[in-house]
Amino acid sequence: MKTTYRTAVHDAIRDALRDDPRVVLMGEDVGRYGGTYAASKGLLDEFGPERVRDTPLSELGFVGIGIGAALNGLRPIVEVMTVNFSLLALDQIVNTAAALRHMSGGQFSVPLVVRMATGAGRQLAAQHSHSLEPWYAHIPGIKVVAPATVEDAYGMLGPALADPDPVVIFEHVQLYNTSSDIDSLAPTDICRSAIRRSGDDVTVVAYGGSLGKALDAANELSLTGIECEVVDLRVLRPLDDGTVLDSVRKTHRAVVVDEAWHTGSLAAEVMARVMEGAFYDLDAPVVRVCSAEVPMPYAKHLEQAALPQTANIVAAVQSLFGERS
Repeated sequence: MKTTYRTAVHDAIRDALRDDPRVVLMGEDVGRYGGTYAASKGLLDEFGPERVRDTPLSELGFVGIGIGAALNGLRPIVEVMTVNFSLLALDQIVNTAAALRHMSGGQFSVPLVVRMATGAGRQLAAQHSHSLEPWYAHIPGIKVVAPATVEDAYGMLGPALADPDPVVIFEHVQLYNTSSDIDSLAPTDICRSAIRRSGDDVTVVAYGGSLGKALDAANELSLTGIECEVVDLRVLRPLDDGTVLDSVRKTHRAVVVDEAWHTGSLAAEVMARVMEGAFYDLDAPVVRVCSAEVPMPYAKHLEQAALPQTANIVAAVQSLFGERS
């Protein structure tokens, strides 16, 4: 059965609300409007305003309410419309939610899930289009996941709600309309990376909205005799570098794809861990493909030029093979 990423997110929220009376959904336009990306459509009618709550346009305020609700026994799902707007709630997420277990000596936990859209490709310009996942992956005390498949879009929410500490879920805006043939959906791992394609010649590491481009590049490169192993990071904190290192030790080459900017990117962290853990296994320097270091343009051709694309990944992989390219 064809299932879209959007439907998987919607069904995961609905099933969580059905299965656990402690679960509540709150955020801007999640109720009557059905969510900015239609991920909560119909849930207000099904569960009522006590369980599905529209909030004022104040990320600092409603994320704080979610923290308070979690401290008092609920399992809140807080939707932030886009990652750029989440900066208004950084104090709540970083200084409060992430730190409370440590600061209370283990007396309090904050079982809070914060969902947000991330990434570019929809011509939403510089205030709605950035990939700030690395900022959150930097913070101890929270778990950060980035579902790139329909299965993970559904399956990561349940384990996130069961986690005693805050979990931030990044849903790439370009994925909502993607679909897969799915027989059934079930909870999935939020601890380990996943091998999405096996290969022996080069490891391509990606996550979120870049995974599809990495897989497309791998298929294209296969026609030239280069077989890529594609690793979907999935969990950005704590980073499962074991899966990446095992793959690099097999292939001896690595390319890291990250829609964030080069400077301070998650790609930089992955590269550093490869150098620390598999330096003597490498036959070529590690290469990364990131977004251009500019605020995301509005014009479509400029937006596409600023983002990592399949052609960039292909060229990066080919550069590791010298004459084979």
